[in-house]
Amino acid sequence: MKSNGRLITFMAMHADIVDLRQFYHSELGRLAEQSIAMALSSIWSRLPEERLVGLGYAVPYLDRFRADTERTFAFMPAGQGAVNWPVDSVSSTALIFDEELPLPDSSIDRVLMVHSLEFAESPRETLKELWRVLAPGGRLVIVVPNRRGVWARMEHTPFGSGRPYSRGQLTSLLRETNFTPGATAEALFFPPSKLRAVLRLRRAFERVGRTLWPAFSGVIIVEAQKRLYQGLPVAVRASRRVFVPVLAPRGIPTTRDSVQLDG
Repeated sequence: MKSNGRLITFMAMHADIVDLRQFYHSELGRLAEQSIAMALSSIWSRLPEERLVGLGYAVPYLDRFRADTERTFAFMPAGQGAVNWPVDSVSSTALIFDEELPLPDSSIDRVLMVHSLEFAESPRETLKELWRVLAPGGRLVIVVPNRRGVWARMEHTPFGSGRPYSRGQLTSLLRETNFTPGATAEALFFPPSKLRAVLRLRRAFERVGRTLWPAFSGVIIVEAQKRLYQGLPVAVRASRRVFVPVLAPRGIPTTRDSVQLDG
């Protein structure tokens, strides 16, 4: 975006992990999860011995799909924060920078992005990194707020934060980063209201919305495959991210140290 002849970069702050957990523990969050999970199931084909990574805050959906996988990881951006997952076994959570994933090349079969792409500092760099870690023919499934939908305009849910996308923008971004867009789905046709009278009509809204106003869904879901016949240029680059520990013990300087510093 340009303003007064100068280029302004859009910077999206990550949703906080506490807010994300509270949302999905609320009644509105549980219904949103059901709606999105149903849409995901419609395009989610089984992969044998699948290695799955959830990027962002995907744990409500990973719980539904990890039973069929060989292994599943939950990667959470440092700007968002992380929680232990799964709660009933050894943690599979990692705190990461989404442009430098701690994975070897071609090591993952599928990546599920939820509450991720809309907060990415550089969406293209993030998708290029996902292209690197996905195996040949690997699949990327993205859930993003729809810029035409009501959910992107309301700030009391995580879908009202970050950078929303249109279907055309998302398709262009995937093609630019060597992915082939495939199956699509929509979810969240019911309004993001906390009124129980409105929430009781959720199923009716979802059913009618898919038929009459699919362009105005709350989220867009797109599956894409890693494209192999056109290579990406490989360049050695220094990390743009510097991590600073929250607590950095420095110790108390002795009298001798102080004298040496003064000298």
